Amino acid sequence: MSEIPRSVRELAARREMARKARDFVTADALRARIRRAGFVVVDTPGGPELTRAPVSGEELGGPVAIVRSSEVQSLLDAPPRFDASIQWVVQGWPDDVLRGIGSFRRHCGAAAVQLVVVDMTGYPAIRWPEDVDVLRVAHTEGWAAARNAGLLRSAGGIVVLVDGSVEVSGDALGPLAQALADPAVGLTGPFGLVTQDLRNFWETEGPQCDAVEAYLMALRRELVQEGLRFDPKFTFYRSADIEFSFQVKARGLQTTVTRIPVVRHEHRIWTGTPEKERARLSKRNFYRFLDRWRGRTDLLAAKAPDVSISRGERESPGAAGSSMGQKR
Repeated sequence: MSEIPRSVRELAARREMARKARDFVTADALRARIRRAGFVVVDTPGGPELTRAPVSGEELGGPVAIVRSSEVQSLLDAPPRFDASIQWVVQGWPDDVLRGIGSFRRHCGAAAVQLVVVDMTGYPAIRWPEDVDVLRVAHTEGWAAARNAGLLRSAGGIVVLVDGSVEVSGDALGPLAQALADPAVGLTGPFGLVTQDLRNFWETEGPQCDAVEAYLMALRRELVQEGLRFDPKFTFYRSADIEFSFQVKARGLQTTVTRIPVVRHEHRIWTGTPEKERARLSKRNFYRFLDRWRGRTDLLAAKAPDVSISRGERESPGAAGSSMGQKR
């Protein structure tokens, strides 16, 4: 720490105060100032740590290869080697994903799992566990393209896509695998949505739903082998999960709710994106969903419940639902 200028340490302290006050716009601006000063701040379970920003492509322990999603080597032609492939996309806050990885390790039992991280941060100083398959892709790729890169690395019989805000607190793989053993089910997870008109979405207890939220969703690897992918034009995450769910439903498969023990923490991409910008990106994404699926009420599974809270009114853990596909 003695090699880090006092001015940079002060910026890091101010950023930490802003984070604790949930002023994430200020926190992100201070992070950018720290980066321009030649340093990287990494949030860890023990608090923020400062390291010198790389000036070459060198990472501690070896070179850092930044690739485009289309350049990722696919494992889909080979037979599955694991019971499940569990995957994260990291756009920041790596400690959140490390928390999620640790939770699955504690609760996966005897299952053989493949852990995949698609790292979009561009921070070579982040050290991921040695047994994690790490893909470093350019941050310009966008959320959906990064998810697709992870799908190409799927070597498990089922594929579980997890957000960094989610921590499992018990056996999750068992119930998910049991649900997907039904050939009629194509996509499942603990957070489901229903709609009556393709514009307003509400949370549902299931078991049938119209979309599975990307906090945690699971599917069989065979669907990925058949070409199921997120629409890469969804560079922001919102509504990409709804569009993905409707692709599954259009294949004649069900999307369902599977209750598993999970804890939801702060969703940092939401809280860390300025309000006007996330509104703009969310609206654009939702109209992209409507452009493709407008009028496809034949795919709807159930009648939406009579509730007053819609998906657009919630983004924090424990609230409900979505209006105009807005969420998180």
